[in-house]
Amino acid sequence: MSEKGLSSFFEGFLNKESVFLDKKVLQGSFIPETVEHRDPQIDKIAHILAPCLRLEKPSNLFVYGKTGTGKTLAVKYTSEKIKETAEKANIPLKIFYINCKLKRVADTEYRLIAQLTREFGREIPSTGLPTDDVYRIFFSTIDKEKQLILIVLDEIDQLVKKTGDEILYNLTRINEELKQSQIAIIGLSNDLMFIDHIDPRVKSSLSEEEILFPPYNAFQIQDILRRRVPLAFRDNVIEQGVVEKCAAYAARDHGDARRALELLRVAGELAERKGRITVALRDIDDAEDTIERDRVVEICEAQPKQSQLILYSILSQKEVDLIHTGEVYEIYRNLCTQTGMRPLTQRRVSDVLAELDMLGIITVKVISKGRYGRTREISLSVPQIIIPKIIALLEQELSLA
Repeated sequence: MSEKGLSSFFEGFLNKESVFLDKKVLQGSFIPETVEHRDPQIDKIAHILAPCLRLEKPSNLFVYGKTGTGKTLAVKYTSEKIKETAEKANIPLKIFYINCKLKRVADTEYRLIAQLTREFGREIPSTGLPTDDVYRIFFSTIDKEKQLILIVLDEIDQLVKKTGDEILYNLTRINEELKQSQIAIIGLSNDLMFIDHIDPRVKSSLSEEEILFPPYNAFQIQDILRRRVPLAFRDNVIEQGVVEKCAAYAARDHGDARRALELLRVAGELAERKGRITVALRDIDDAEDTIERDRVVEICEAQPKQSQLILYSILSQKEVDLIHTGEVYEIYRNLCTQTGMRPLTQRRVSDVLAELDMLGIITVKVISKGRYGRTREISLSVPQIIIPKIIALLEQELSLA
């Protein structure tokens, strides 16, 4: 498109009426005035955290459930209400929300404590200090006055996968070092088994109280969507059956309301790009394809470095359909030498391949070679169109570019 054509396109875009009223309503960060179908969980969170208003440390709370079951929304909604009450009554209560999945923000012990220290207005370098010194600065910063601090650690399992569970032990023991302030922790995890795999000492300290968020059913997701549609879209934009189809897709994917909202948002964007003023059923199918591709890339990005290196060993081959585990292992060992990583055993690599198979990224098929034994044949399960994107991502993550 020429420069003039591009200018005309953008001017036309500005003058064209959008299908949306407020797209933010369909984003995961949006907090509605009321949270539907989570009353029992919100009531329990409220009762657990209420002592904050008397500057009494509440029990540490561990909240778990699959993605899109309302964990983060319910905790943010309840903590906002507590914060409003505290501000009206002049109660020194501070609440901080940190997503442990954010790289270079809270994905290591050092970065997490440094970020918390910055929340109190004390600057601290991103790297360079011993972790013990960062803790000392944090303690001296928060212990200057009487206050209660509530720290919400979302996707806490991602932090522990990267750094180990010693950080949770240190966090739950912080109050022993403080004289005036008190800290309580809320941990949120999408991994239902996460709490069972950490050190028993940490488990008893972190999960003094636990709340499980079950998946939404299709009718509950429909209700959530119907309440958001008038806020997000202009009148008569959503065609009949669209909400029901979104809910059906999301209910199939473990009752993920966030996915349903994302489907609706992406469907609206795709309809706009096609120059239409309504969102049709076919837009939901197109949105599903788009989101599925993004999901695969996100899964690949979240894998540990060793898993990423093994996946790259597969993707770097042109004839992926013909590659076998022995060939993958040889390529992987060479890449370990190139990147300075210590290679895993062949058995452990087989375990990682099985995990990637379970995630739906590859398919591993056992092939019998008669008297020569058995081997595993590997093929890709992801759309060809996103393979270059995954390769570029892995090269960046592994510093191979």
